[in-house]
Amino acid sequence: MAKIVECVPNISEGRNNQIIEAVIDEVRAVKGVTLVDYSSNASHNRTVITFFGSPEGVEEAAVAVARKAAELIDLTKHTGEHPRMGAVDVIPFIPIKEVNMEECVALSRKVAKRVWEEAGMPVFLYEASASSPNRENLATIRKGQFEGMAEKVKEPEWEPDFGGRKIHPTAGVVAVGARMPLVAFNINLSTSDVQIASKIAKIIRRSSGGLDCVKALGVMLEERNTAQVSINMTDFNRTPLYRVVELVKAEAARYGVHVIGTEIVGLTPMRALIDSAEYYLQIEDFDFDKQVIENYIL
Repeated sequence: MAKIVECVPNISEGRNNQIIEAVIDEVRAVKGVTLVDYSSNASHNRTVITFFGSPEGVEEAAVAVARKAAELIDLTKHTGEHPRMGAVDVIPFIPIKEVNMEECVALSRKVAKRVWEEAGMPVFLYEASASSPNRENLATIRKGQFEGMAEKVKEPEWEPDFGGRKIHPTAGVVAVGARMPLVAFNINLSTSDVQIASKIAKIIRRSSGGLDCVKALGVMLEERNTAQVSINMTDFNRTPLYRVVELVKAEAARYGVHVIGTEIVGLTPMRALIDSAEYYLQIEDFDFDKQVIENYIL
């Protein structure tokens, strides 16, 4: 059976459609790769791109995205709510079919070397590909963002895995690695006070003693005048989406605020949504394997 790898590059551009399409055209041009989704957010000033393909095709597409992003995106002129350190900020590889994590780690290292050589962006390996435990967490690597990265890479413990101690002057640095499927999940609040979103994010995220496998920050959606809790669920099996929603609701109520909607960015595993449907519908004795039609089709 064919090997299938998923790749989800995040580029630091969510407003200029000409640049976004030019980067995505690089994916469209690679044989053996299928572009399945891309989602731009103007407030975050970020676009999440998702494509599937053979390991060889995905490698070519990922490197092409990095080259084009480094060419077109200038972080010295970039503003946005989402933290970022590179024109292409992160390039994760996810095993989907007939591929294991070790193969994705090997693929990530090949791509990291090529991104440095062909796009001129120094690379940090992260998650399962990390060269040391302190580099597993993307937020730890990204701390300081683009503006502070030139000094950060001079520190003994923060030399990039590829590229040395000098960042690309306009494209910065990038994190490349292998990981399990992640759910990018945002919760919008009935307030324009971003401090409330930030306080809630601090309560729910794992690094502050909150829920396991949850990363979160408070951001402002300027076009909607709405505060948002922006979340990455790194393992929905350990912490389901509905548990995060219910905790955010409870904490928001302290400030007289309620949840007005949620967002899924990019693709998400069906299991993550079924878990929440089972919870909110209070389905008794539900069997995911036997009672979901798509499981039989797939």
